[in-house]
Amino acid sequence: MSLAVLRLVGFILGIFLITLAVSMTLPMLTLMIYDRNDGLSAFLWSSLITFTCGLALVVKGQPKDTHLRPRHMYFLTTASWVVVCAFGALPMVLLQHISYTDAFFETMSGITTTGSTVLTGLDTASPGLLIWRSMLHWLGGIGFIGMAVAILPLLRVGGMRLFQSESSDWSDKVTARSHMTAQYIFAIYIGFTGIGWLAFWLAGMNSFEAINHSMSLISTGGFSTSDASLAHWSQPAIHWVAVVVMMLGSLPFTLYVATLRGRKEALFKDHQVQGFVGFLVITWLVFGTWLHLHSDFGWWDAIRIVAVNVTSVVTTTGVAVGDYTLWGSFSVMLFFYLTFVGGCSGSTAGGLKIFRFQVAFSLLLSNLEQLIHPRAVIRKKYNGHPLDEDIVRSLLTFSFFFTITIGVIAAGLALLGLDWTTALTGAATAVCNVGPGLGPIIGPVGNFSTLPDAAKWLLTIGMLLGRLEILTVLVLLTPAFWKF
Repeated sequence: MSLAVLRLVGFILGIFLITLAVSMTLPMLTLMIYDRNDGLSAFLWSSLITFTCGLALVVKGQPKDTHLRPRHMYFLTTASWVVVCAFGALPMVLLQHISYTDAFFETMSGITTTGSTVLTGLDTASPGLLIWRSMLHWLGGIGFIGMAVAILPLLRVGGMRLFQSESSDWSDKVTARSHMTAQYIFAIYIGFTGIGWLAFWLAGMNSFEAINHSMSLISTGGFSTSDASLAHWSQPAIHWVAVVVMMLGSLPFTLYVATLRGRKEALFKDHQVQGFVGFLVITWLVFGTWLHLHSDFGWWDAIRIVAVNVTSVVTTTGVAVGDYTLWGSFSVMLFFYLTFVGGCSGSTAGGLKIFRFQVAFSLLLSNLEQLIHPRAVIRKKYNGHPLDEDIVRSLLTFSFFFTITIGVIAAGLALLGLDWTTALTGAATAVCNVGPGLGPIIGPVGNFSTLPDAAKWLLTIGMLLGRLEILTVLVLLTPAFWKF
């Protein structure tokens, strides 16, 4: 990699760091509003250190006549997440006096919108810390939307090229310029955050709780202001608002833009959206009815509780209402399966994404039809796009390495002494960016604080791999990548 390219990458990283440093002023303002001095110096010093390092990277200016090729974007994408996490962890070290391992784990969980936590005592924690955790989710959510819309389709990662016409080509189809599309997405993201804030406040949260949960849930992150997560609030309205906000964050933001620009059918007629919403509703009804029949919950209460927990896991958010692992072995197995589903492409959600399941089912049907009619020429399509060999190969490769990654991390956790439930579900929840795992240690009412440091670093790697769609990071480990 040439020095000019490295300088350009450094320049971009510097801009990210300056943005992060400026973002640290919001926790400081929050502490001033609440007349709290705990943490003000921590955020001030963290902001100054981050700003200084960012300024050092951009002070020489952007290199002229240097452009990033697609292969350079792999390095930039991975480096940006790691560097931002490295500096974003500083306030937690200085404020909470926790180890850098714990701080980096918490920050990576925040910026990748995973939602796994090592912190306890959130109900009495500093408001500066709480708002910073929510901001990490919020910044990571909009950052991932930008990557999923503008970068992954160009890099042909995991079948994302299916959405190239809704992303990289949008400058010709939706707005006059591509940067206008980004502005529309950012405005919608802010708008949904504001709507969520108002809805949570009207439903019964105070203003501070409402803005934290709005930022956390629209980014499908999962950090809460209470150790009990959403179970801290008994109002059904709050639970249903949470369901709606999580779903809004899990739908393609490019389709929101298309809808606002006059294509009213863009969102509701999209196969991915229809499949995602249909899957959620059917799961609510079936699982909710099962819970009603096997518990003391009334049918509507069972539907509400199931809707929150199922939507949280499917959208990879990670908030919870109660401990669903106590509902029986069927519940535990179902939630483990739901961990892998994910939201829509171009959303803030992680996981395998619903479109990959739809494409796989379409390929299964076409193969069965080919067996019945061996001489027939069957053209496979998804959402109006042809499924050429390049897309199918990319999708299969991603799915294979996605599964292998979970298996390798789970084996590593088991070698560190963790029981198989914690190891397997911990690996799955990290790579899928869900948040809680299963079992008494990292389940929906537990956290990751008691895990050994080596396990936390392994899970941190899993969060990064899952958020960046596996192949974006793995390609950096190949010798061929560096031979240019």
